[in-house]
Amino acid sequence: MSQSTLPARSEVPLQETWSLESVFATPDEWQVACQRLEALLPSLAAYQGRLKEGPQTLLAAVEKFEEIGILLGKVMVYAQNASAVDSFDQAANARAGQARSLGAKVGAAMAFLDPELMSLGFETLKAWIADYPELAFLSHYIDRLEKRSAHVRSGEVEQVLALAGDPFSGAFHAFNMLTNADLKFQPATASDGTQMEIGQASIGSLLSHPDRQVRRSAWQNYADAYLAFKNTSAAILTTAIKQDVFYARVRNYPSSLHAALEPNNVPVEVFHNLMAIFKQNLPTWHKYWRVRRKALGVETLGVYDIKAPLMGNKPLVPFEQAVEWICQAMAPLGEEYVGILRRGCLDERWVDRARNRGKREGAFSSGSYGTRPFIMMSYADDLFSLSTLAHELGHSMHSYYSRANQRFLYSRYGLFVAEVASNFNQAMVRDYLMRTQTDPVFQVALIEEAMSNYHRYFFIMPTLARFELEIHTRAEQGAPLNADILIGILADLFKEGYGDEVEFDRERIGITWAQFLHLYMNFYVYQYATGIAGAHALANGVINGRDPEAASRYLDFLKSGGSRYPLEALKQAGVDLTSPAPVESAFGVLAGLVDKLEALLSVS
Repeated sequence: MSQSTLPARSEVPLQETWSLESVFATPDEWQVACQRLEALLPSLAAYQGRLKEGPQTLLAAVEKFEEIGILLGKVMVYAQNASAVDSFDQAANARAGQARSLGAKVGAAMAFLDPELMSLGFETLKAWIADYPELAFLSHYIDRLEKRSAHVRSGEVEQVLALAGDPFSGAFHAFNMLTNADLKFQPATASDGTQMEIGQASIGSLLSHPDRQVRRSAWQNYADAYLAFKNTSAAILTTAIKQDVFYARVRNYPSSLHAALEPNNVPVEVFHNLMAIFKQNLPTWHKYWRVRRKALGVETLGVYDIKAPLMGNKPLVPFEQAVEWICQAMAPLGEEYVGILRRGCLDERWVDRARNRGKREGAFSSGSYGTRPFIMMSYADDLFSLSTLAHELGHSMHSYYSRANQRFLYSRYGLFVAEVASNFNQAMVRDYLMRTQTDPVFQVALIEEAMSNYHRYFFIMPTLARFELEIHTRAEQGAPLNADILIGILADLFKEGYGDEVEFDRERIGITWAQFLHLYMNFYVYQYATGIAGAHALANGVINGRDPEAASRYLDFLKSGGSRYPLEALKQAGVDLTSPAPVESAFGVLAGLVDKLEALLSVS
């Protein structure tokens, strides 16, 4: 019996890794930067109590704030990225911990700024901004501060909250260590007896393997590893949920949901409207499960069949080919956009695509002001990997343009808009490939990838968002939460989504909450669904060519960073997400894909 294993991090080719040395050449250089950062903190503290001196003092304090923030970003990116790709690297893990502690210290040093600005009075601040052109850039920051002023506490309380950031990040990092370092998975077993190692870097490709026995055993063994630690995982997650509730109460928000949405000026109705539209469209998912079951020729569809290839000869897409197709698809955005993207992937090593033992699950885009964008993923030479790469490049190009066109103060955009740029790229690439790759086998595979993307963002994430609302509500009411309760809540929600079309393994489906880092970011997951809805609306505007300004408006959206409220930035780009229309339209696209797949496979 043979066995397939993942290589150690030290065994992967350099060209498949990202260039962290472009941030700091060595860990020693990183340590020097940490020392410099600590040495800068007294120079910021020196402005505490002095902002009332006038606009020039305020400008100097903000410039010092930005200097420290830029350096902290580099320190954090270098440390956290190194830890993310090799959870067995104890030195990298120690640097990540050191960076988090330093970040909390910096946050505490900066905590006086907002309360002191508020004490000056907003009329005074607006007068300073009007009279001194050098302060004009602060206008949006002050407007945001005024809107959330009821939730900003005294300088002393803000300092305590900032210091709490380090110990309060413990749940997030306990999850990360349990999931990416300590969990041991039994190998998947193929029909011929071959064993395949399960890891966070390989589970995706195993769940799309053509051998059903590989998929079934991979899905079961992956879930079983989490179930073995269900009580520990539940304790970690409930700690994080209670921390969300704590922050909401300290800042005088009615709920954790309000605390997550209101700072970005997003009404909670946006969340509730999405949930309502999602539930109304569950029959589309029921039809898809039925089409997939018939196409696979199985009596009962398992969750492990949701990404099974529907046809043989799955398209092989090497990394370089993926980059080329993405570049061609994004050509409507212009030569500059494409050139930056191509250099980043092929010359500047933005992408850590290696599949190695100890690499954390999933994919993400990172980076900071003054660094290159960085992408972590596990590339598997298929359309799913191409789509993930396009998605993360959407984030990275958003960050690139935001940092290139905004001061540090506005270089970070809100989470609500973050998933628009990523899904925009996927929509553009999907449309390009559908038009240029006309072979029916490729088209079926492309629709499978599209449905996999929709499955994650328009099925899994809204279901997790419903789960998130339920468990936060219970925590706010003081109701009990434990592993079995969490499993039961999520299992019931998934049962609605799967209907009678999917074999229901209650425990293994219910433990899905333990597999998502996203649940440690207060009400983040719903934004994948609003993101894909907004992205499709904007991409359609560029693709159909009827509006010659659509591409330039989209680029302006990328460049705006955090200098506008999210809903305002999207509206100026061409989509209104306060309306249910974009979400309903995206569900229409989903229904059309299901119908097209049904026709291509002739399974009606």
